[in-house]
Order: sequence, then structure tokens, then C-alpha cells
Amino acid sequence: MSPSLLKQANRPLILNLKEPLDHKITFVSLLFSSIFQTAFPLSFLSHHSPSPTTLSTLQNSKTLKHTRTQTLSLSLSPSNSAMTAVPPPAPGRELSSPPSDGISNLRFSNHSDHLLVSSWDKTVRLYDASANVLRGEFKHGGPVLDCCFHDDSSGFSAGADNTVRRLVFSSSKEDILGRHDAPVRCVEYSYAAGQLITGSWDKTLKCWDPRGASGQERTLVGTYPQPERVYSLSLVGNRLVVATAGRHVNVYDLRNMSQPEQRRESSLKYQTRCVRCYPNGTGYALSSVEGRVAMEFFDLSEASQTKKYAFKCHRKSEAGRDIVYPVNAIAFHPIYGTFATGGCDGYVNVWDGNNKKRLYQYSKYPTSIAALSFSRDGRLLAVASSYTFEEGDKPHEPDSIFVRSVNEIEVKPKPKVYPNPPA
Repeated sequence: MSPSLLKQANRPLILNLKEPLDHKITFVSLLFSSIFQTAFPLSFLSHHSPSPTTLSTLQNSKTLKHTRTQTLSLSLSPSNSAMTAVPPPAPGRELSSPPSDGISNLRFSNHSDHLLVSSWDKTVRLYDASANVLRGEFKHGGPVLDCCFHDDSSGFSAGADNTVRRLVFSSSKEDILGRHDAPVRCVEYSYAAGQLITGSWDKTLKCWDPRGASGQERTLVGTYPQPERVYSLSLVGNRLVVATAGRHVNVYDLRNMSQPEQRRESSLKYQTRCVRCYPNGTGYALSSVEGRVAMEFFDLSEASQTKKYAFKCHRKSEAGRDIVYPVNAIAFHPIYGTFATGGCDGYVNVWDGNNKKRLYQYSKYPTSIAALSFSRDGRLLAVASSYTFEEGDKPHEPDSIFVRSVNEIEVKPKPKVYPNPPA
């Protein structure tokens, strides 16, 4: 099946929904053709919004406040109103030689400023993000849906041709580690286990030992059935979080993959888009197509579970109606533990999850944010701005990768200010 046919099977569907507080919403979703529904999940949601106004692009701190449904909404912090005079920063340096079709993911190396990018144009590209140089390119037999590094000399990719590949950067060679029975949506390398983990739309998770010789019979460690198609994976230490269709979330210990350590259901009402573990290993953030992010904790004790919450983001009000955008990407800052989200509204927001505040909002990018990644030291943020054919094949902004230098003020948590005690 050609990428263009798959993409053109997806069309925007505007739904009028009501929230528990009778709040009217225009929900930007996709009308997914029944022809593709069993084979291809709702993988690329996007929506063009009008050019941002001055007020909507300001980097004001926003406070998250609870509602009756344990969901948080945004309210402007008056103490930062003086920041409205500051012009929005530039989106960052645009990398040369970008993919020619939709960007599915991008990842910084854990050892350098090298950036690995997978795309619907059937390629994986390796960039030196600091030097703005394309170091290598690998061509596959179908759209590439994910990629990750092994080290600075090699990486892995997974795609719509059902294959899992190992890429050797120095020789530009690749070999096939193995296959799934349907497109492979996610790939993660575990340094703790020395294994590659892949998640597929065939409703399985597979673990591979890349140190073995090529060939599935020599590299496959195990196959683990999932309740639905795998949409997103995330690792921290020996913990693996698997988010699937049907709002299922499975938590595994990589040292014992015989069954999930925890079986959960997403606390968000709509389809999961992305899951990312906290760098400190205590939980994970999960985003949905309905402009929300949930902050969850692994510890099942009552004390820990009372800390979890969800908040609204990537929304705007227009003519008395909220327009809601999918949240496609989450990336945690490796030093401060704050995190960035990217949505189909073209914005990147930075959040302090502990203090429940928005720290920063970058100026609007040309189109949807498809993926985000911080560099190993947190100095750089890579942003994939990529049209996803939600309105069919038509003239559109080019698929682009922006690399921006991160200022500490954008990502460092602000200390809480306590009132002076009475005299």
C-alpha cells in the first residue's frame, strides 16, 4: 500500500463534544477509513490553525488549576504580565537536507549532538545537529515509522514494511534483525537489558538481542501479546511502558517479561498519542488526541496515586468554542526533569510537572509538531514540523527540522514563593 493512499484515507472530522462542565469543544480528529482501520491505527493527526496572534505566542508562565473532574485548566499568572512585551524567539536553526515527506520521529544520541530522523519518505537520516550536516542516509522499502540510537556508530529503525533493521553509520550498511506481521510502529533500545524492544500493529511486543547474528531465529528473545495495536513505548531503567489502542497501558519489568507488572487503562478518555517516562523513574506522562496530558506514577500506594493529575493543553478559544488539538509529542529535559509537548496546533510548550506550571511557549511553527527531542545535556531541542496529509495531497509547508538552543529560563523550574508569616 502506497504512503499517499494511506495518508489520503485520513480526513479531518470535526466533532462537537460536551465536557462534564458543559464546555463546548471542537475536537480536531481524523475520519479513519474502515478499509485501513484494522491494519493502520490513527497515527498521524494534524490540523492547520490560523497564524498566531501576539497574545497567543507570549512565553507567559501559566498556572494549572484543578476542576471537579481532576483535570487542570490554564489561567494566566498576573505576576508575569510584564513579559508580554518580549517578542517571541525565533523557532531555531533549520536543518538542511530535510526529509521529503512526513517526519515520524527524531532522536538525539546519548553520546553526541547527532540526530537520527525517520520519515514517510522511506529514509532514515543521520545529522550532526550542531554542524547542520547530513552525515548519512538509509533507504528502506516502505515508510519508516520510528528510529533510535544504539550508540554513535549504529542505530535501529522500524517501518511499514514490517521489518526491524540495524543501521551501521560508518559503512552505511544495514541488516534486518527480524520482522513483525504488521507495520512496526515503535522501537526502543534498552541499555539496561542490552535488548531492542519493538511494538507493532500486529498487537505484539518483541525483544531482540542485536549482538546475535542477523536473522530472526538468532536475534529474537521473546514475543509478548498485547491487548491492542502498539502506539507508543518508553523506557526508564528496567521499566518499559507500552501504550496501545483501546487506551490500554502495560508496565513491564524487563527482567521478567512473562507478564506485565501492571495493567492499566489510560485516565484520558480519548486515544493515546505518546507516552514518555519521567527521567527519575517514578512514573510517566501520557498524551491524547484530545489536547490533554496525564501525569501518572508507578507506585500504587494511595499516597502516590493522589499525586497523579491531568491537564488541558494545545487548545484555543474561537467564537466561544474551544478548538482542541492532538498532543503528538512529549520530551523530558535530561537535567531539570521539566518537559516539552508538541501539538497539531504547531506550538511547543514547556511544563514544570511538579509545580503544575507552564514555563514557556515557543512561537508557532509552520505546521504540526510531529516529534520532539532534547539533546543529552539539554542544550538543544530538535523540533519536527511536518504536515501529515490530513487535508489530502495539496500544496503545504515543507517538512522541516528545527534545532533551537535552549535557554535555562525556558526549562528550569521556578522556586515556589511562599507568603511571609504574619508578624
